[in-house]
Amino acid sequence: MRALADFVMRGRMQATLVVVLAAVLQPFFWLGAAAGSLVLLRRGAGDALGILVWALLPALAWWYLGDPSVTLVLLGSAVLAKVLRTSMSWNRVMLASVVLGVFYVLLLSTVSAGLVTGLAEAFRSVLPQVLSEAKLSADQQAELQAGLVPAVTGLLAASLQVISLLCLMLARYWQAALYNPQGFGREFRALRLSAPVAVSLLLGVLVVPLLGPQAAVLAPLCAVPLLFAGLALGHGLVALKRLPGFWLVLMYGLALMLGNVICLVAVVDSLFDFRGRLVRRQGTTNGEG
Repeated sequence: MRALADFVMRGRMQATLVVVLAAVLQPFFWLGAAAGSLVLLRRGAGDALGILVWALLPALAWWYLGDPSVTLVLLGSAVLAKVLRTSMSWNRVMLASVVLGVFYVLLLSTVSAGLVTGLAEAFRSVLPQVLSEAKLSADQQAELQAGLVPAVTGLLAASLQVISLLCLMLARYWQAALYNPQGFGREFRALRLSAPVAVSLLLGVLVVPLLGPQAAVLAPLCAVPLLFAGLALGHGLVALKRLPGFWLVLMYGLALMLGNVICLVAVVDSLFDFRGRLVRRQGTTNGEG
């Protein structure tokens, strides 16, 4: 991976080759998005723009064929990279990702409505069996059917939001590996949302869906920053306590099965700052605090 990052940073021709080739080979589009974000982080939007324009040609071709993810992640990760380069704040990147997710929702609901409808119909075809086992009332089944398209839209947008963030993180990791070893690890472990932001996002997850199916699309978008903040907390605590890597594997397993718990822990951390308390306690124990 570092060799690829080094190749990208050798010049504009090399970077363009990687980003365009990754966009052509659709399963590897995330590598192209990360490479474009790396150029933007290191050299600015001016250099990155020329590269991204060429990559948009195959990306838009994939969108025409029915897959908008290449274009949306390529541009979305670049936008987040610009936010990070300008603000040097992962907190702002996380908030910007929610706005980006809303933009994804709007595009998926209009330009790619056929894709969303097709996925909703696929889910709808298996719903009768699921609903019969769940023993829901007729009204509950009708409500679930009505909210299927917004739910699929929100989940698709949230998945693109997550991929865009991961591409940016890979780009930042590459940048740190080339120019600032271990810098990305320190940045990510320090990620902690402020209390007002965390509580607002939690309300977006729990309360906004009560306003109706159309508003429910915002719930998964608000959950994404909380999930990343919870993972950052886990990484930070493991590093501070010098625990074995098994604990990180366990944490990611819990995130897959109980992501809502990770989100809730992130909100609690925003209120009580577990890492700061642990650092102060260790400083006192070592006689340095």
